[in-house]
Amino acid sequence: MTSTVPTAVHPAGEETGRRPITMFGPDFPFAYDDYLGHPAGLGQIPATEHGTEVAVIGGGLSGLVTAYELMKTGLKPVVYEADRIGGRLRTETFPGCDPALTAEMGAMRFPPSSTALRHYIDLTGLQTRPFPNPLAPGTPSTVVDLKGESHYARTVDDLPQVYRDVAAAWADCLEEGADFTAMNRAIRERDVPRIRELWAGLVERLDDQTFYGFLCDSPAFRSFRHREIFGQVGFGTGGWDTDFPNSILEILRVVYTEADDDHRAIVGGSRQLPLRLWDRAPGKIVHWAQGTSLAALHDGGAPRPAVTRLARAAGEGITVTDAAGDVRTYRAAVFTAQSWMLLSKIDCTDDLLPIDHWTAVERTHYMASAKLFVPVDRPFWRDRDERTGRDVMSMTLTDRMTRGTYLLDEGPDGPASICLSYTWCDDSLKWLPLTAAERMEVMLKSLGEIYPDVDIRKHIIGPPVTVSWEDEPYFMGAFKANLPGHYRYQRRLFTHFMQDALPADRRGLFLAGDDISWTAGWAEGAVQTALNAVWGVLRHFGGATDPANPGPGDVFDALAPVELPED
Repeated sequence: MTSTVPTAVHPAGEETGRRPITMFGPDFPFAYDDYLGHPAGLGQIPATEHGTEVAVIGGGLSGLVTAYELMKTGLKPVVYEADRIGGRLRTETFPGCDPALTAEMGAMRFPPSSTALRHYIDLTGLQTRPFPNPLAPGTPSTVVDLKGESHYARTVDDLPQVYRDVAAAWADCLEEGADFTAMNRAIRERDVPRIRELWAGLVERLDDQTFYGFLCDSPAFRSFRHREIFGQVGFGTGGWDTDFPNSILEILRVVYTEADDDHRAIVGGSRQLPLRLWDRAPGKIVHWAQGTSLAALHDGGAPRPAVTRLARAAGEGITVTDAAGDVRTYRAAVFTAQSWMLLSKIDCTDDLLPIDHWTAVERTHYMASAKLFVPVDRPFWRDRDERTGRDVMSMTLTDRMTRGTYLLDEGPDGPASICLSYTWCDDSLKWLPLTAAERMEVMLKSLGEIYPDVDIRKHIIGPPVTVSWEDEPYFMGAFKANLPGHYRYQRRLFTHFMQDALPADRRGLFLAGDDISWTAGWAEGAVQTALNAVWGVLRHFGGATDPANPGPGDVFDALAPVELPED
């Protein structure tokens, strides 16, 4: 639920003119938004390298940011995409309905702390609006339905006392066990020494701790009932019990950076962002003619097809074979697709990565996730029940099969959509064998028990659309979530862009994407790792950043993530 994380305290006089909190920390507290916004740009390469091709494997947000920024420096990115541009920024339409009515099957809500992502949203001229999370200020009403008992609320204060007790327990748990106020304030103030000091101690102490174990160790959560309610209702976006087996470090990254607060949706759909980057001609570009875009650099304006094989080539190159049978060798390549693709869909030679990096890829833990949307004739949930004066239907959190139901509209007069269910992990797997129609029937039954006087079915104007990300052949899961003890593996993947210490025959392939980042599951992580890879590629070709705008690799030694012993 919202408002369960304690508010950071700020010095007097600092309430205006503050920079927004950013998701740059705490593992690698580099200010990516400052780096992007500097007039000197991200760096340059020798003129002799202009026009050199670089393979970019994966056409999601990370791949498109990588390709766009490499193009601006004068390199020629060659993008490979197995499915469609956008990756998990997947906006679908409803068959037979107005194409303006959309469903976000992947990323659908973005926090203000995603400041590097915001750079590209603004760059491409996209607009955002508040996302109707439970109990968020812009959400008309929320219903919390647990164990057959429903509670209607506009704010957390409308809920029974036990929910406020759970909210207070979570705030106490964070403060006592993880120095919440101190870390949140350090990130807001961009106090890098303090961030590093606090985080180093937490990593060493908590790397082997689950989220649930962290709760159980807190005196504030000695009550099982409180832990159960917290798991089912949670904070910010809803229940978090599906995250209970994961590392508590993953959860702390979210709450410290306020990644679960004040979410915005992209008007018209999130897939517009990578599509606009694909077609956008930068205002400032090197080597290429003004008006050049990524689309213009590709035959027919489309990416190359799926990669089927990756291998090292003589002379330290990377040989890429695609589904059309085309074989090309590049001096550098950036891999931005889901990392498990390197283990399954793509035939890879062992020498692509050092053995400890292969281990890290193999140990990557992915969360399952499922959604189902239906189109409706109008936002009927805005109607008022004459008997109670309440909205006839609300944003809903429940322990029933649906778990989270979101009501989405563009205003009172046009068609709208309902995300009937958004689930993760075990809850998501329950839907896997069912067709979209079968899923819808189960969801309507569950919601009918919560809203017995509301005929949702009569408002549905088209077939449902659904996704189970673990069943998607080019994803095999929704997003990375480290298990206890996985910090070392994540550090290897995130720091792979720093290749000076690697043998010469292991350089030239760079990993990027949100599962390589510390903030997996958030588009911000896709952007940050793309910028790391761009820095690595420029350096690989003998390039450098402007001294006035050092990049992530230039300051790496000062900001490097905590290194835990390997024995």
